[in-house]
Parts: sequence; C-alpha cells; structure tokens
Amino acid sequence: MSKSDWNSPEAVRRLAKRHAAEKRFKVIGLGAIVLSLGFLALLLVIMLKNGLGGLDWDFLSGSDSTDASAAGVWGAAKGSLLTMMVTLLLSFPMGVLAAIYLEEFAPKKKWIEWVEVSINNLAAVPSIIFGLLGLAVFINTFQMPRSSPLVGGLTLALMTMPVIVISGRNAIKAVPPSIREAAYGIGASKVQTTFHHVLPLVLPGILTGTIIGMARALGETAPLLMIGMRAFVVTPPDSLTAPSSVLPMQIFLWSDEIDKAFVQNTSAAIIVLLVFLLAMNGIAIYLRNKFEVRW
Repeated sequence: MSKSDWNSPEAVRRLAKRHAAEKRFKVIGLGAIVLSLGFLALLLVIMLKNGLGGLDWDFLSGSDSTDASAAGVWGAAKGSLLTMMVTLLLSFPMGVLAAIYLEEFAPKKKWIEWVEVSINNLAAVPSIIFGLLGLAVFINTFQMPRSSPLVGGLTLALMTMPVIVISGRNAIKAVPPSIREAAYGIGASKVQTTFHHVLPLVLPGILTGTIIGMARALGETAPLLMIGMRAFVVTPPDSLTAPSSVLPMQIFLWSDEIDKAFVQNTSAAIIVLLVFLLAMNGIAIYLRNKFEVRW
C-alpha cells in the first residue's frame, strides 16, 4: 500500500473505527473489573461490619456450641485444614501423573479418547454427584468413618483431580517441541526428558490449576452434606478419622440458626474462611512463581 493510500479517506475511516473499537473494549474491560471489585469490596465491608467484633481468641480457639457467645470456629477450621491436606496429597500427584501419561506416554487408542472425554466431563459434573459417589463408595462400600476429614478429602480429591489433569495437559501442550528435541539430542530417554525437562517447565501451569481446584474444594458444601459433615461436633478433630465439620458447613449451620446472636458468628466465620483461602492461595502463588522457568 502506497503512502497516498494510507492518507485516503477510506483508510482514515477504517483507522478511526479501529481506534474506537479498541477504546470501547478497554472501557468495557475496565468496567467489568471495577464491577467485580465493587462487589468484593461490598462483601468485605458487610462482613467486617457484622463480624469484626466477634473475632477474639475465644472465638478462634473454640468449637461449635448451641450458645452463640460460647461458639467458636477452631473445630471447623481444623477440619477444613485436615480435609484440604487429604485433598491436596491425593489429587495433586494423581492429577499430574495422569496428565503426563495422557500427553506423553498414552497410545493413540480409542479407549484413551474415551478417558480424555470422561475427564473433561467430570470437570463439569455438579459437586453433589461427587458427594453421592463418596457416600456410596467410601462410606457404604468401604465402611469408612462418616463425617471424617479422610472421607471428605477423598470425595473432594475426586472433584479436584479433573481440573488439575486438564490444566496439566494444557501446560504440557504449551512446551515447545525444541525442548524435547534438545533433550533427545543429548541422549535423554523419554522418561528423563519428561520429568527432568518438561515437568519443571509446566509446574507453574499445573499449580495454577491446583489453586483453582483447591479454592473450589475449600468452599464446597454440597458433597460434604452427603457424607455427613454437617454434624454438630463440639470437639476439634484429633485425627483424620474423627468426626468433624468444615468452615463452609459451619457457616451454613450458623446462618440457619434462629438466634440472631449467630449473625455475628456467621460473619466472623466468613472472615476466617476468606483469610484461610487467601493464605492457601498465597502459598500456592509463591510456589508457582518460585518454580517458574522462562524459555
């Protein structure tokens, strides 16, 4: 295109339309961000206003009670911590290994395609279905203890693993072929190339999927309802098989109380849950940035 063509009225109109479209897109994007942050700020203001006065040592170190002034959140917080530990220890290694196998080692067979489709579908299954699965398999079949962090963690691990598998596969696909070719060129085997060269590069992407999956698991109540973790438990769990509740379930139970004094406890428990979530995500983001490798 010559210089005169760039200065033609048609070219000027096209350039003006392009700039106007980019400006509209920026305004819409900024508006969406402001709206999202506004809702978050409103939630934080309401929760801090209603629950900040109830955050004291007795509340943070106590357990559930029928008396609002004596009720505390430590039992549910410890139950959430134990449940998340079981979920992470099971879903993360199994999800990573499944993603590596499907992308690097799996043969191009029909049953592999069925497995891939099934994993994609499992990521979109309603969470209560996993609760029914946990009830049928872990409690009714294997006779595991009801309302325990172990069963809760196993159930949430089934729900979280497909998210980790999908994010892991996408991260592995993004690794340039030259990385593998260079490793093969110096005599590395398939396994050595995958675990010594590919895995360190995809670990940040896998951790991103893990953050999303664990954040969803921390806030779930529907699957835990099915395995009995809405029980009234007055003592913190002392093991993975002890009866326990979790923070989202404790918030749900307190919000359903007739006594208005539990309103402050509910808001204070939500603040504790948000702090728990931010701390967990902060650690995961730190690890993701620590292991990030640029190529």
